[in-house]
Amino acid sequence: MKQIILWGLSLLLVSSSSAQSVFRIARLPAATPPGAALYLAGSFNNWQPASPAFQFVRAANGYYHLTLPATVQGPIACKVTRGSWETVETDAQNQDIPNREYTVKGTGGITELTVRNWKDGAATTPVSCQSTAQQPNVQIVSNTFQMPQLGRTRRVWVYLPSDYPSATNKRYPVLYMHDGQNVFDACTSFSGEWGVDETLSHLQHQGLDAAGCIVVAVDNGGPERLNELSPWKNPEYGGGQGNQYVDFMAETLKPYIDLHYRTLSGREFTGIAGSSMGGLISTYAALKYPQVYSKVGVFSPAFWFAKDSLFAYLQRHRPQPGTQFYFVSGTTESETMVPLMKAVHDTLARAKVSVQYATPTDGKHSEWFWKREFPAAYHWLYGQQGGANPEPLAYSAYLNPEQNRLEVYLPQGHDRGRVEVLNQQKQVVLAKKVKNRRAVDVRRLPPGSYEVLVNAGGKQGRQYLRKQ
Repeated sequence: MKQIILWGLSLLLVSSSSAQSVFRIARLPAATPPGAALYLAGSFNNWQPASPAFQFVRAANGYYHLTLPATVQGPIACKVTRGSWETVETDAQNQDIPNREYTVKGTGGITELTVRNWKDGAATTPVSCQSTAQQPNVQIVSNTFQMPQLGRTRRVWVYLPSDYPSATNKRYPVLYMHDGQNVFDACTSFSGEWGVDETLSHLQHQGLDAAGCIVVAVDNGGPERLNELSPWKNPEYGGGQGNQYVDFMAETLKPYIDLHYRTLSGREFTGIAGSSMGGLISTYAALKYPQVYSKVGVFSPAFWFAKDSLFAYLQRHRPQPGTQFYFVSGTTESETMVPLMKAVHDTLARAKVSVQYATPTDGKHSEWFWKREFPAAYHWLYGQQGGANPEPLAYSAYLNPEQNRLEVYLPQGHDRGRVEVLNQQKQVVLAKKVKNRRAVDVRRLPPGSYEVLVNAGGKQGRQYLRKQ
């Protein structure tokens, strides 16, 4: 009884002095680790799973409570974690649950939460998770793929189209995605998966996507996620390593994928996509590397994280003609999301690139929403809807670093072509006529960044080349 009185008095003091909202965890799983640190992650803190500002305080009676800062107002979405997305709350069967949704009012109040289980199975006998990734379509490229620009390693996934094993002469467009844990497999996701593998396989089987597409997904860095997915620092949340991250994508990961898989390597067949912070970094990557990406999927972008820096960068780095951007966000995800997304859309539209824009009223900052919207985005970016540009050359060219040779594969019906290599001043530093499946010797090119133009049959393709 004394503990209950103390709890009530503590809440009375908190709520009466500030009229702030209090979240109280009324029930935890019996086997929650003793002394576990609990956090609230949500739309108000960019879904950081271990933000010190949103850590629950454990009272003398054993209850956990959190007083929200007065700045948190209006509709919010959130989940309870034990400090990571591997330890986020789940339902009694250890399955992902939808985001909790509340409206925080200035009058304050107490909201009671019940946590039924943890994703790592700490509360009960661990439940084996049945992978939802389509096998053998989805493979792990490496669990420890080197990221030399950041001095880290990361798990990288690849989805291969259904006809990849049988159509041995066929080459495919590529889509690069962030937050790889959530792209293919519910077992590795923290809040449900996008189901990209099922979507693309279904489209192929239905004859709606004859070309197919390779999808490469990079896991986020956990505690480093915010740092890696923004090139600019946010005074409160960090950031600033996004420049190195997009360098890794363009200069390390893409060359590896082009070397080891049958890709269409030109910018006209290469895309990048992500949600929230992934939407911010995808936009930045397309602006910094216009010779790499021509298709950009931007889902519920966290442009607020670095809005001033982003708009300044937009003014200095206009997208290359022929680039396609697909923007989608729910109208009520946050107060600033749609206005900022519209402002970026309008800036890009003035640069005369192809821009599609969608704002469903029921959209939420959640994987289920992005999963639902992915087919429309993919169809517009990789199908005919966005294809207002002249048909590009469907070629492949990749650097064989051991032999210092640029391997060139021309499309069927084109036995001869021409390759030009331009330096950063747009000067041609190497030009050579090529036959199909022949290589161009690049030993005399000094290390640096180049643009490669491939011409055949009156068509042209282009891509970025980094020579170490």
